[in-house]
Amino acid sequence: MLGGLGKLAADGLAHRTEKATEGAVHAMEEVVKEVVEHAKEVGEKAVADALKKVQESGDKMAKEVSETVTNTVTNAVTHAAEGLSKLGQ
Repeated sequence: MLGGLGKLAADGLAHRTEKATEGAVHAMEEVVKEVVEHAKEVGEKAVADALKKVQESGDKMAKEVSETVTNTVTNAVTHAAEGLSKLGQ
């Protein structure tokens, strides 16, 4: 009879241990899921910020190139006009 009680107690302990383990595993799964989601959000923000900086840098470079081209063309036209004006004198 005592052997039966010992087995019953051991079975109860094993069942409670199994349930506690399942609970811990579930809790860890939730934590990992939250960490992965947070990392994903941070990564997406980092990529968006990097793309924004690249865009701003590209815009700045395009503006500088445009200004350089405009100045170069303006200077060339001015010099050509001055040269033609001297020829006409």
